[in-house]
Amino acid sequence: MAFAMALWLTGKKKYEDQDDQQLINSFRQKGDKKALGILFERYSHLVFGVCMKYLKNEDDSKDATLNIFEKLMEDLKRFEVVKFNFWIHSVARNYCLMQLRSRKAMTYVDDENGPGLDAFMETHQSDHLSAVDNKEHQLQLMEEGIKHLNEEQRICIELFYLKKYCYQDVAEIAGFSLNEVKSFIQNGKRNLKIYMLKNSHEVTDKH
Repeated sequence: MAFAMALWLTGKKKYEDQDDQQLINSFRQKGDKKALGILFERYSHLVFGVCMKYLKNEDDSKDATLNIFEKLMEDLKRFEVVKFNFWIHSVARNYCLMQLRSRKAMTYVDDENGPGLDAFMETHQSDHLSAVDNKEHQLQLMEEGIKHLNEEQRICIELFYLKKYCYQDVAEIAGFSLNEVKSFIQNGKRNLKIYMLKNSHEVTDKH
């Protein structure tokens, strides 16, 4: 028993001696959940503090902290994270803002330079479809359009509109400059609009 405990402590110490980036790399490359556990130990108090600031409820904040770290398993595989401490703070803040928006039943995504994607889709509705049917097909068309964007545009569009991050957070998460993020989003919206206009007949032809 003592030997097993010593081995466990030695293994844990190996992880504790690694910096955040090393732990992230271990998880991304090997799927090492122990590395993620160390990140949880290091930053769960920070995430909980952010959640308390916005949600104002201890139980809700505890649940939010766990949900954020569960979501982390997916996000760390999708995005290149450079400064984890800043990134996890942004993730926690935006998660809480999404929860607050959900409580207020807000259905539109705010765009700092214009209407969100929901409003964008409304401008491309077909007169041949009911509002409900059109919404469903427009969502499908938009999802396909996003897949056809180049990687930089796709990442920025997903983070800004679907994940509801602000420009600065997108820049930190994706590793782009602020001007690059704005350019990728602007060009991505333009290309998405072109794709939806070119392929809108696929929606109307089915009806």
